[in-house]
Amino acid sequence: MYSKVSFLALRLEGPLQSWGFDSQYNRRTTGLMPTKSAIAGMCCAALGLHRGSDEERNFLVAFSTTKMTAIAIPRSAAKKDLPVRRLQDYHTVQNTRRASGAINSDCVLTHRQYLSDASFGILLEGVSSLLAHIADALQDPVWGLWLGRKTCIPTSPVLAGIKNEKNDALRLLIGEKPLTHFTRQEDVQGFSEGKDSLPDIPVSFASSQRSFSPRRIRIITGKQ
Repeated sequence: MYSKVSFLALRLEGPLQSWGFDSQYNRRTTGLMPTKSAIAGMCCAALGLHRGSDEERNFLVAFSTTKMTAIAIPRSAAKKDLPVRRLQDYHTVQNTRRASGAINSDCVLTHRQYLSDASFGILLEGVSSLLAHIADALQDPVWGLWLGRKTCIPTSPVLAGIKNEKNDALRLLIGEKPLTHFTRQEDVQGFSEGKDSLPDIPVSFASSQRSFSPRRIRIITGKQ
């Protein structure tokens, strides 16, 4: 059965962002582009889907077929583009769990990375009914939305719009500038088409059994 395809445009802007894809324990790094798992998590929050629920699982199965393009959009100040920088902060955490399963009441030092002065456009391509459902939820989200971590609050509405044509959706993010001017990360269909693989297609966000499958990507450098 034929399913109509649409294009959902998201805008990710804020003082700090953090996109972890291989971070565990006391060192939490960030990638230079938003992860698909973070975007899926944002959609789940907007829809009000509980971790590990059947509703979440069904949504993630449907979302896994959605293609994602992340576009790095330079921020300008004083007539020049601001460089994106990685910042590292540290936190102290109590009541962590030891390898034995016992609770550790001592403070544990954790190092966490963030991106500053970053801005991204996200283009999701997929089944119209699914993307329309997500777009409706993003207009009035059930739970809060953040840019990778709860400390990273968006400074503009995440939803840019939904369109039936790819070029129309891109205009919501980059205006009339050619896409070739922007560095971007794209999903690819075959292994030989990509340059890297990321473990960021979420299978479950359940706290006790978070699991992800690999996504093959390629990065295209923008040319002015």
